[in-house]
Amino acid sequence: MTAVAAFGLAMGMMAAGTAQADTFGSGADQFTLDFVNVGNAGNANDAGAGGGIYSSPYGGVAYGYRIGKHEISENDIATATAAGLANVTAGAHTGDEPAAYISWYEAAAFANWLNTSSGYQAAYNLTFSGSWSMTLWDASDQATTGVDSGTNPYRHKDAFYFLPSEGEWYKAAYHQNDGVTANYWDYATGSNTAPTPVTSGTASGTAVYNQTFATGPADVNLAGGLSPYGTMGQNGNVFDWNESAFDGNNDVSTENRGFRGGSWVFAQAEPSLRSSFRGGDSPTAVHIDVGFRVASAAVPEPSAAVLMLMGLGALGALMFRRHARRSL
Repeated sequence: MTAVAAFGLAMGMMAAGTAQADTFGSGADQFTLDFVNVGNAGNANDAGAGGGIYSSPYGGVAYGYRIGKHEISENDIATATAAGLANVTAGAHTGDEPAAYISWYEAAAFANWLNTSSGYQAAYNLTFSGSWSMTLWDASDQATTGVDSGTNPYRHKDAFYFLPSEGEWYKAAYHQNDGVTANYWDYATGSNTAPTPVTSGTASGTAVYNQTFATGPADVNLAGGLSPYGTMGQNGNVFDWNESAFDGNNDVSTENRGFRGGSWVFAQAEPSLRSSFRGGDSPTAVHIDVGFRVASAAVPEPSAAVLMLMGLGALGALMFRRHARRSL
């Protein structure tokens, strides 16, 4: 890397802050997934959520993590399949539209492939024999993330990529990103006012809903305004599978999984886009308007001091080279 490139990289990292892109596959069969950091570790649950059938508040997460800026697209599935992913089919939509009509098990298999193709431990103890099934991890392998307390028998402790738990998904969508607080928005566009419905786009305060089946969902990178953490499409477009069992216990491999977020065909923001709305179904079920996004463990970022030293070092090397050329 040249001194100019190193200096530019250092300064770009300082400016970009939390945006990160991970690359998978190789050659023609290569694609990237954009992640945003979700900080404020140790924030409290949403004190305003709950009541009725929504008996527990959500969103308190004790650790930092990353979550996909976008939902996984049909193109992501197709490219991963060309690069070695097997037994995962998402056929409801096309191109950069979200990968829907996909079961929880298939979404989990995609997360496993992200891990194993990158040299990490698989997140889920899956088996495919004509259809997918899952076994809980032994106690020594269970993660302590993705649950409020104790261990998570669904997720392996050494996995890097995984499906976001309900708490992880909820925080990225609705937390106000204002520190270790219990402050949340009602909608995933950083507002207590329902988003404006659109067919596609990236305007602040918009979401893809109140559309017809014929219009289909928007491309994953045109799925409305951003959440306070920088995610897109956590309201509208398609629902996202959560890792968590619908009852939150993660103690039976075949029990219903939760999903959240609403879809393009829901006519009203209330209640489907609102933070209090939850859905769930069997991990073998598929729906035209249920897709997924992935999350990952946090990636430590260089401190401001380290980045400044990188920049000064690169600048010094550049000045030295220019002086050397003048001296020749």
